[in-house]
Amino acid sequence: MITANKGLRVRRAAAVAITTGAVLATGALTAAPAQALTTPTITAKGGFLMNSATGTTLYSKAPNTKRLTASTTKIMTAKVVLSQSNLNLDAKVTIKKAYSDYIVSKGASSAHLIVGDKVTVRQLLYGMMLPSGCDAAMALADKFGTGSTVSARTKSFIAKMNTTARSLGMTNTKFDSFDGISNGTNASTPKDLTLLARNVMKSSTFKSVVKTKSYTAKTITKTGSTRTMGAWTNTNTLLGWNGTLGIKTGSGTDSKYCLVFAATKNGESVIGAVMTSPTATDRTNDVKKLINYGYAKIS
Repeated sequence: MITANKGLRVRRAAAVAITTGAVLATGALTAAPAQALTTPTITAKGGFLMNSATGTTLYSKAPNTKRLTASTTKIMTAKVVLSQSNLNLDAKVTIKKAYSDYIVSKGASSAHLIVGDKVTVRQLLYGMMLPSGCDAAMALADKFGTGSTVSARTKSFIAKMNTTARSLGMTNTKFDSFDGISNGTNASTPKDLTLLARNVMKSSTFKSVVKTKSYTAKTITKTGSTRTMGAWTNTNTLLGWNGTLGIKTGSGTDSKYCLVFAATKNGESVIGAVMTSPTATDRTNDVKKLINYGYAKIS
């Protein structure tokens, strides 16, 4: 009797082992589900994040609330320039005193362009997007606007910026400057800036410019000699972090700190904007949170 019971226990144990093995093999027994992804909290008053490949919204906070754009405005300035038909990036622009006077009068960020120097359109794009040169932005607006005076040409260029905004579906955007130094009505939203960024990042020239950390221009002086400019350093300190490719910082007393950004890692691409972060450090932390969240949300 004892022997029979012992044999029964052995057979039962074997049956349990076989059944368990079958369950594991078929995948019926699975691990506990992964912890749900936590939506990040950001300090910026507005934020938006999109899957750049599909256009799917990944995150939004007050996405359509209008706010001051500061120097993120220069993304649209670049977009209008790069949209010109038969654009010659090597065309030379002579730097006028008006650009220098403008910088001084506004206390604006500068690429330190020298009056009388000849600078190419390509170099002006670097000078505008890396050190956030308002002089470079003005030179481009003057070059590609129409009219008989600097004032008329820059005004017509700003009109082109607004026409382009409408064509891109940026329904809550109005530009009143070529560089973000607002004249009272310069505003956009995190969603609109993201739409703009996604569009202009299709330009290989723009993408190359905004991902560059440092650029040294060689300009032509009044006498025809070559001037090697001081290196222009990109104001975007996130470049290279976790696949960050750009795009443009912005800051001001009223606008606080903004950043339009794009990042790609392991085939996953995100693009977005934060507006009105309290400090530069907050802005950086906000964007890092959104990029990490975006990657996790896509994967």
